[in-house]
Amino acid sequence: MTKIEIFGTGCPNCLKTEKNIKNVIKELNLEVELVKVQDINKITERGVALTPAVALDQKMKVSGKVPSEKEIKSWFE
Repeated sequence: MTKIEIFGTGCPNCLKTEKNIKNVIKELNLEVELVKVQDINKITERGVALTPAVALDQKMKVSGKVPSEKEIKSWFE
């Protein structure tokens, strides 16, 4: 199963990132494990300097910006 991790402390951009990801999951009918990483120590342990950040199966896809739904969809093509 695909694992998506959202790194962020709960700021508006982090919440928008989560919303965009959930919209894509629903639209594409994906089966994924969605994990929110909000602990700042765990975020920095993964090398994230800017949030929001998103990792797909341990591979960092975006950091420091909100990915658009179109960008998120491209990860699954």
